[in-house]
Amino acid sequence: MQYNLDKGSHSVFSLQYHFVQCIKYRRHALINPLIIDLLKQTAHNISENFDVEILNIECDKDHFHMIFKAKPTLDIPKYINTIKTISSREIRRQFPEVKDLLWKDAFWSRSYFLATTGQVTLDVLKKYVDNQGKK
Repeated sequence: MQYNLDKGSHSVFSLQYHFVQCIKYRRHALINPLIIDLLKQTAHNISENFDVEILNIECDKDHFHMIFKAKPTLDIPKYINTIKTISSREIRRQFPEVKDLLWKDAFWSRSYFLATTGQVTLDVLKKYVDNQGKK
């Protein structure tokens, strides 16, 4: 089994995450390419500060998907909250017309989806672990 591994001072790891964030009430606020560019740039800027590498980020009309790599020390809720807070503030500031789609000041839904991803499938990993004692 071959991994693309990252190293810390006392650890070796491979941590990738799939993050999905929806707009409050699934409003279609991500239709302007300039808003999408701002969202992507904001996420990249924040990620640099958190020492996170964004592998991919794409938007649909009412949500975005982001795949990112992180160290085990990442405070994931703080990272996600920072992305939500700053991107919401900047989008509403630079594109005041989106306020017409929203109720009050909420841009993002309070909930989000986050899953770990692997470099191999779960079945392959289970098979590898099962075979460890059979050599």
